[in-house]
Amino acid sequence: MNRNLSDIEMSGIRKFFNKVNNVDGAISLTLGEPDFKAPMEIKYGMIKAIEEDKTVYTDNFGILGLRKEISKYLRNKGINYSYEDICITVGGSEALFSSLATLINKGDKVLVPTPAYPAYENIVRILGGEVVNYYLNEDFSLNFIELERVIKESNIKYIILSYPSNPTGTILNEKEYHKLIELIKENNLFVISDEIYESFCYEKYYSLAMDSDVIENIIYIGGFSKMFSITGIRLGFIAAKGKTFNEIGKVHQYNVSCANSIGQYGVLEGLKHGLYNVEKMKNEFLRRKIYVEKRLEDVKIDFISPKGAFYVFPSIKKYNLTSEEFCERLLYEEKVACVPGSAFGKAGEGYIRISYCYSIEELKNAFDRIEKFINKIR
Repeated sequence: MNRNLSDIEMSGIRKFFNKVNNVDGAISLTLGEPDFKAPMEIKYGMIKAIEEDKTVYTDNFGILGLRKEISKYLRNKGINYSYEDICITVGGSEALFSSLATLINKGDKVLVPTPAYPAYENIVRILGGEVVNYYLNEDFSLNFIELERVIKESNIKYIILSYPSNPTGTILNEKEYHKLIELIKENNLFVISDEIYESFCYEKYYSLAMDSDVIENIIYIGGFSKMFSITGIRLGFIAAKGKTFNEIGKVHQYNVSCANSIGQYGVLEGLKHGLYNVEKMKNEFLRRKIYVEKRLEDVKIDFISPKGAFYVFPSIKKYNLTSEEFCERLLYEEKVACVPGSAFGKAGEGYIRISYCYSIEELKNAFDRIEKFINKIR
């Protein structure tokens, strides 16, 4: 067996989600999976592709029309990647794996945020890299004093960023954007920037890839699972420049050959004619966010208002329970499932993640139960 796997555990997110199946009547607020139907444009594109027998291999990097449409989409946001810089992947997950597999040699140190999506740390370890965590401020913003110290002390070459963030919902603000660009230049850092939740920013969106001075040092990861509510279709993309892109292409080719063809044709139609669906989803998520925040305020649970994605990451430190204990008791006593913050790394302890990918009616039912539980443990 690969010895690198010995310390790798199954995702704490999935582990807790699976417990819900054993609790009759439980409400799950665990998964980051939009509850909207796939847009009709996506369905049309996939059905048409099947009818036209477009079920064979595509170009390794994906169909040309889709890559051009992604380039156009990004340019409208001030991010300048040509279609020749874009590779269609099997979801954001493959994009992450292929990017890191391209960069990391055994023992290379990779700077990974905590709390953060657990795949970052685990992929680095699977590939034989060394995880070095960088800790955030209490409001989940970047602590640049700490970041600069760790970069210099640990001789860091690679850093993973995630905006909007899973699990905290933070986004990159203008001040952080400019400071990070200077940090990249000063230290010649290579950045894997996971922007899978880009389409659900509630404030102005900043991406490091917007800056032409550092774009050569950026691997931009995006995708359509969340954006179009098509998690099972498994389509994402990598955007990168020059030699970096070519080397990623080797990993991608020998790993998956190409992403599924009919999904690519579906997303092409979605980008061309169905972006209004994304705006509708974002407005609904914003409505749900406001509702969730009101309910958290009512029971006096501390939280930082998320500015993107569809998660809130409230603190449960004052209840003197670990995040695992809190979520276990909430599940078995009141039949509501949330994800323990410990699933998101060292700094996740003392928090829980609540997903609001659920209707207002479901959220109301869940929060009525959460309120009952909080009143009990106070």
